[in-house]
Amino acid sequence: MTLIKSISGLRGTIGGKAGETLSPIDVVKFSAGFGMWIKERHENPTVVIGRDARPSGNLISPIVENTLLAQGIQVVDLGLSTTPTVEMAVVAEKAQAGIILTASHNPSGWNAMKLLNEKGEFISAKDGEKVLKWAESSEILFSEPKKFGKVRQDDTYIDKHINKILELDLVNVEAIKAREFNVVIDAVNSTGGIAVPRLLDKLGVKYHPLFCEPNGIFPHNPEPIPENLSQISNELAAGKYDLGIVVDPDVDRLVMICEDGQPFGEEYTLVAVADYVLSKKKGNTVSNLSSTRALRDVTEKHGAEYTAAAVGEVNVVTQMKKVKAVIGGEGNGGVILPELHYGRDALVGIALFLSHLAEYGKSCSRLKATYPQYHISKNKIELDEEMDLDSILKELETRYAENPSNTIDGLKIEFGKEWVHLRKSNTEPIIRIYAESESQATAEHLANKLIGDIREIISTPAK
Repeated sequence: MTLIKSISGLRGTIGGKAGETLSPIDVVKFSAGFGMWIKERHENPTVVIGRDARPSGNLISPIVENTLLAQGIQVVDLGLSTTPTVEMAVVAEKAQAGIILTASHNPSGWNAMKLLNEKGEFISAKDGEKVLKWAESSEILFSEPKKFGKVRQDDTYIDKHINKILELDLVNVEAIKAREFNVVIDAVNSTGGIAVPRLLDKLGVKYHPLFCEPNGIFPHNPEPIPENLSQISNELAAGKYDLGIVVDPDVDRLVMICEDGQPFGEEYTLVAVADYVLSKKKGNTVSNLSSTRALRDVTEKHGAEYTAAAVGEVNVVTQMKKVKAVIGGEGNGGVILPELHYGRDALVGIALFLSHLAEYGKSCSRLKATYPQYHISKNKIELDEEMDLDSILKELETRYAENPSNTIDGLKIEFGKEWVHLRKSNTEPIIRIYAESESQATAEHLANKLIGDIREIISTPAK
């Protein structure tokens, strides 16, 4: 059983002891702490709430909602929604904050509270620390009954979100319709099963819905990586479709499967979309340190500048604003288009990718072949309490002092065009070790070499 309290929100497993899992008691404390943080900043605040389809959302959502109402905060409840839809609704409602109830790629036994500020963006690390402090405070205040907040239900925002996407000049609706695409959708039985078909209907795309019933019963591990996507890959391998579209439970990650059943690659969602956007407008790009070098290559091909940010959407967004990036995101299939909003958005990613593929005029696999081919090996080590990660990374930095390195988020070491990135996860008690090379075997060798170094450091007695 797990409960992770962090500056990015509250995440944990459902069922078990309060204080050790995501229990109703912990949800109340964290919601009230967030409510106090909001009321410190705004008078008469409004909060937008939405959730993915996992069954525990039915329990958690009313707890969050009623806690805020008891603090005199107004609530706009979107019900079943997507993370990017809630982000956009915060701005449209002129609300002061937002909460998304989703554990993203975690299994159905998990849930979480993601916290947004008045811009519809994830709160900063500094603000997250304040929320955590309030959540443990004995000074939380509630309102008398006549000052309770009121709730308004609004299920129109997915359609509003889609309409905003269709209004973008970058989205070539006519070209998409002319291609008469026929696709398969895997929405892992969450809210993508509501949103993605609606978007495709507006784009004139035929589709076969695979796992699009928003009942929260995930048919496979919901993280959209190749080993979890065998059924949609097999469906495409039969040769009847142009493309496979996969989203995670809260629809902020997008993965494509080529017409032959082979992965386009989660890292290459952003690469392809950025290539398309940069062909239409000049500007810079940003992704996180663990994302493929291919984005840098594509960006420089267009005469623009690429910048790396620390892992985490809030860090990528901050860097995108700093360098005035026109497109950015994360290599896990997260596309951020500032022209729409500063948040990872699978729906706009779909519209841009289809625009690109329609204008390209050839198959998805042919499009993939036009990009630099890198391979990433993704690994992890369980984090024991006695591990001093900072000292481990410092020792690794010393060992590889002759190589360029970056320490803004863990440690990234470059070996020419190859690299290894080591960092502590924000959502799980693990160390992530990512390595990239032009061959999978070399990427795995690099990762295993650093894993061996870590184990050697851990096993060596301190001097």
